[in-house]
Amino acid sequence: MASHRTTLSLAGAATAATLLLSACGGVSTSTGGSDDGGSYPSGTVEMYVGADPGGSSDLISRQVSTGLSDALDASFPVINASGANGALAAAEVASAEPDGSTIAVQNASLFAITPLAVAEDEVTNIDDFEVVGGVSRDDYVLVTNADSEYQTIEDLEGADSLKYGTTGVGTGSQVAQALLFGDLGVDATDVPFDGGAPALTAVLGGQVDAAALQIGEAIENIEAGKLTPLTVFGPERVESLPDVETATEQGLEVEVSQYRFLTVPAGTPQDVIDTLAGGLEETFATEDYQAFNEQNNLAPLEVSGEEIVTMLEEDGQRYADLLDEYGISLGSAS
Repeated sequence: MASHRTTLSLAGAATAATLLLSACGGVSTSTGGSDDGGSYPSGTVEMYVGADPGGSSDLISRQVSTGLSDALDASFPVINASGANGALAAAEVASAEPDGSTIAVQNASLFAITPLAVAEDEVTNIDDFEVVGGVSRDDYVLVTNADSEYQTIEDLEGADSLKYGTTGVGTGSQVAQALLFGDLGVDATDVPFDGGAPALTAVLGGQVDAAALQIGEAIENIEAGKLTPLTVFGPERVESLPDVETATEQGLEVEVSQYRFLTVPAGTPQDVIDTLAGGLEETFATEDYQAFNEQNNLAPLEVSGEEIVTMLEEDGQRYADLLDEYGISLGSAS
């Protein structure tokens, strides 16, 4: 599917997102559809997001919520339950009644990367969900401070040691950099932060030498000349940074992307899943949604739930094999 780049900016919508969150609090949820022919949605559908208001996951969820509300003539309030790379929000959905009244746009890293960084009893299993369909992909860019001595990948190769900031343990930011520095043979220390904003602050302030951030989090400071982009970790170059080569183009065996998809609890009736899939399709076709993707440097990933599950399985195995090849441990996995 052709790549678009996006309408509401991630930074500029933080205030609006907070106001929306306040407006959504305390809403009771009605039950959704069922196999007995009841119409869906028959009332409010709660949409959980495993991030704070104003971040990319939150704003993507809110854009999808708006589209579903318009397409299905119902209320889809977003409920923020941040923590553990989305695991807390995922748990809310997995334990909910499988009637379509509780849904979530979830991140691939929770299922393909976090299991490589946490103990087995902390793993969130995709089998606890039905995947309605894909939403979008958000690529990572490796950045350094514009005043840093590291302005190219070649500069990094010559480093004796350095510190790199990540957006958390078990995230795409962490695994992308761990694999990159492993491939380069550089002694590098992982400094985890709780999300992209503090990691961005750390690289701007010189507390870390580099950081892998999502494009939407870094682009403003790149364009302002405060950050230098060294490489992008997606499968192809991004439109907003056309001169920045991918890691693969630079001879590195590193391809890591964050992508998102809509989920419901396992056991949700097929008619509910089909209705939500139709709502997604209508949302994706709107000019507002397409403009949102373009402004926020998001590549559409409007594929079936089955394709998403296959991607998660393949990515999880690929990351595990590469980490094993380089002898890299992401965290407390056992």
